[in-house]
Amino acid sequence: MVMSTLWKFLYPPPPSLFVTTMSIISVVSLASGGFSEIKGKHMQYSKFFGTIKNENDEKKKKKKKAKIESKLGMILLYGPSFLGGISSFAIFPNGDLRFVLVCSALSIHFFKRLFEVLFVHKYSGSMDVEDAIAISLSYFLSTITMIYCQHLSQDLLEPSIDLKYGGYLIFLVGIIGNFYHHILLSKLRTKGEKEYKIPQGGLFDFAICPHYLFEILIFVGISCTSQTLYAISFTLGTTFYLMGRSIATRRWYQSKFDDFPKDIKALIPYIF
Repeated sequence: MVMSTLWKFLYPPPPSLFVTTMSIISVVSLASGGFSEIKGKHMQYSKFFGTIKNENDEKKKKKKKAKIESKLGMILLYGPSFLGGISSFAIFPNGDLRFVLVCSALSIHFFKRLFEVLFVHKYSGSMDVEDAIAISLSYFLSTITMIYCQHLSQDLLEPSIDLKYGGYLIFLVGIIGNFYHHILLSKLRTKGEKEYKIPQGGLFDFAICPHYLFEILIFVGISCTSQTLYAISFTLGTTFYLMGRSIATRRWYQSKFDDFPKDIKALIPYIF
């Protein structure tokens, strides 16, 4: 009963060992990353760069690691995925409407990320090259897997319940909300400032990471547009990771600012 209802919303999985393997890897690795964030083992970028959890981490930190300027690191993070998104139109020129919507959504998402890196965000630190490459590879593999899965699904029976238009609308809401809150974050610092401040305005008055909430909406929208099991797996994993990262971010602000409001949630206003 449950499975029959589920397949009304999803394409059947394509006969691809690569896609099946990536579906499992995506949800498990991203969820694991989220739990690691909660435990204090953070990806080394942004405000968590250089944070230490225990003596083992201290020993690892003493070993010299290659560093890269944050802005260049972020370009490395998003550039390959953007190129993968726009290349899909040339590699698979005969895609149907759903395929075009999914590829355009992915391309828009990573174009926005690159635009923000170049013209919106203000960077003051660096990040580990090792982490930059790992995150970049994760984004790129996820992007091309989602595109490839969508390409394979064109030959399969379409879901009886079509979510692509509603999904694309959710995606656009996520893109706009995420961009708006990134603008608010960028206005916290004037040129040359390096200190962090408590974000204000928009949903920052109710949760410390509303930009993560809208990023989740971006991928929920892409999943509904795609209606493939891989897209759902990646979105589920991303949600777990951003939940963990938002909890860690809230703890960080609480530790740095004595006047941090107690009623500010981590991710979802009034709830979580």
